[in-house]
Amino acid sequence: MTARLILASGSQIRRQILQDAGIEFEIIKSDVDEDALKQEHSALSPLAMAALLGQAKAVQVSIRHPEALVLGADQTMEFDGALLDKLPRRDLARQRLAAMRGQPHQLHAGLTLAQAGKPVWQHQQSSTLWVRDFSDAFLDHYLAQAGDELTASVGAYAFEGLGAQLFDRVDGDFHAVLGLPLLPVLSALRQHGLLTS
Repeated sequence: MTARLILASGSQIRRQILQDAGIEFEIIKSDVDEDALKQEHSALSPLAMAALLGQAKAVQVSIRHPEALVLGADQTMEFDGALLDKLPRRDLARQRLAAMRGQPHQLHAGLTLAQAGKPVWQHQQSSTLWVRDFSDAFLDHYLAQAGDELTASVGAYAFEGLGAQLFDRVDGDFHAVLGLPLLPVLSALRQHGLLTS
């Protein structure tokens, strides 16, 4: 039986999802150079990129902690066929949100459980979100209220908070939209003896 679970991520929302589900784990962030990986593997689809990043995080931390089961997760955003990155400045959020208005985009989650430097379980899941055709007045209000959400996530929103007001419809699992599809993770943890089956 594996002694412990490590989450190889500093994401507050991923931490919260696992805590709310009653999972015992510790956090050891990876130091994977995401930008370098994205450049090196720029031909990958956004879904494949999410899988690659999640795997890289899990494998790197599991090499340093071979006795543990390490969960690595990442999420990418695809809009109009392109892979988007987080915005470096808040003022750029207006342009991105205006371009997304009335349009769908995809969020891709890539997860890996690794042990002793080798993946032992992987999962990918995509969600499609339709941004509503909001008014300029709403956009002004949102930009004034959203704060750090504008640069903390690639879409300039936190779906679990104020960002929910941006949308008309979502095709996908709530936890997958947040970047950590919970039910597949729970199933994998049961299979590997960390949860009672």
